[in-house]
Amino acid sequence: MPDTPSEGPRSTEGAVETRGLEPVPDSERTGHVRELFPTWVAANISVLLLTVGAGLVVFHGLNLWQVLVVAVTAPLMSYGIVGAISIAGKRGGAPGMALSRAVFGQRGNLFPGALIWVARWGWETINAVTGSYALLAVLDLLFGVRSSTPLIVVTLLLFVGATFAVSGLGIGAVHVCGRWSTYLFGAFSVLVLIHLLVETDWAAVFGRPEGSNALMVVGIGTLAAGGISWVPSAPDFTRYLPRSSSGGAMVGSTVGGAVLVTVPMVLMGGVMAVSTPDLASTRDPVGFIGERLPAWLSVPYLLLALAGMVLINAMSMYSAGFTAQTLGVRLPRAWAVSVNAVISLVGGVLLMLVATSFLGSFLSFLTLLGVAFSAWIGVFGVDMLRRTSYDGAALLDTSRTSAYWYRGGFAWRAMAAWGTALVVGLLFTRVDWFAGPLSGTWPGRNGLGWVVTIAVAALLYGVLGHRRPRRRTPAAGRRSRRRALPRLSG
Repeated sequence: MPDTPSEGPRSTEGAVETRGLEPVPDSERTGHVRELFPTWVAANISVLLLTVGAGLVVFHGLNLWQVLVVAVTAPLMSYGIVGAISIAGKRGGAPGMALSRAVFGQRGNLFPGALIWVARWGWETINAVTGSYALLAVLDLLFGVRSSTPLIVVTLLLFVGATFAVSGLGIGAVHVCGRWSTYLFGAFSVLVLIHLLVETDWAAVFGRPEGSNALMVVGIGTLAAGGISWVPSAPDFTRYLPRSSSGGAMVGSTVGGAVLVTVPMVLMGGVMAVSTPDLASTRDPVGFIGERLPAWLSVPYLLLALAGMVLINAMSMYSAGFTAQTLGVRLPRAWAVSVNAVISLVGGVLLMLVATSFLGSFLSFLTLLGVAFSAWIGVFGVDMLRRTSYDGAALLDTSRTSAYWYRGGFAWRAMAAWGTALVVGLLFTRVDWFAGPLSGTWPGRNGLGWVVTIAVAALLYGVLGHRRPRRRTPAAGRRSRRRALPRLSG
């Protein structure tokens, strides 16, 4: 039986999107590929990119040209994968973690789904903390109000509340907010760039010696891990596209939107780090903007960045609501996101009041996040090469009658490839508080554990082969014929 709790109209008409996991019928696929460009611009409007850019200079010792290589290469790699996986959305018309049931089985999908859901908690917590710091910086600049524990809690509540509202409204609100955030943030980013061009000591910037190429590779891996985190969510934003939409155009719009924001933001962070070297290690990842820019520019820029971070978190929670539904949370999508909202609020308080190094916690999280998502990507990506359509009814049928039940609810070959790749990826991974036994090898030293994970998952699943779904029978005779159905192997 279908496991989505929502009833009634399933369209995006009206203020709130009421559709849950159920696939979008062709008659309602009225989206446009061009909407993906501002969506992925908005998904990268975060001042954390400035902090990462500063880290490339301060911690990795890179010069500006090496920072440019990192800033271009990382989004090309990661969002190229995001765009490719998003094609599954137009094929199946369902969210990514619902389509994942066809790959791992109705029960098997609970394992990668749970891990991805937990990873989303961490990502949303990081965003909530950054948004709270932005709001605190604005209050300090405008009114001289200093940060305090009660104020931290209040700003977190405001940020998470705004995120919950936008994500609850659904895909229509995401598209509208994304479009306007793109225009406004882009305009003010140009002003910031002009200010930096005038005020920066460019002799000092270009006079920096070249850093290690190995550390440049590490920077690419670290920055790309943030983009990789969006891959399982990519079909969520393309399921309203017509089946005839160009896959190449979808990939191009996704990559273009990410590159447009990532490159200038990371470069700006690198330039700022020359005159503000403590930027990369600050506990507050956004307060430096008020010190580095004049008030007339820093206040509106921070407010727009705050709006962008609300949208990033809303996009993440929008997808998290679907993931929660696939795990059995029997709430409408608009309310399923409340679980992640509460968790990000609690996690945000702990990170702001307890953690001693924001950037260290953030980079460690990004590294582990890349491995967690990459095992799923390798298996799902290979499956996409073999599959051109999905059985919508079978996706929603979580009983033994589902064509995606496979054996005991598990597609064991997919599960074996996923589990093995996850373990192998962790062996190559090193963060502040964890080091795998193979983290000293070249892939481990260069932060490429997530690449190894994708490769192992894809190769192993490709060798093992995939399980074909059972043939579906008419509903009336399904129960009586269940035992007679053959289990076909690939």
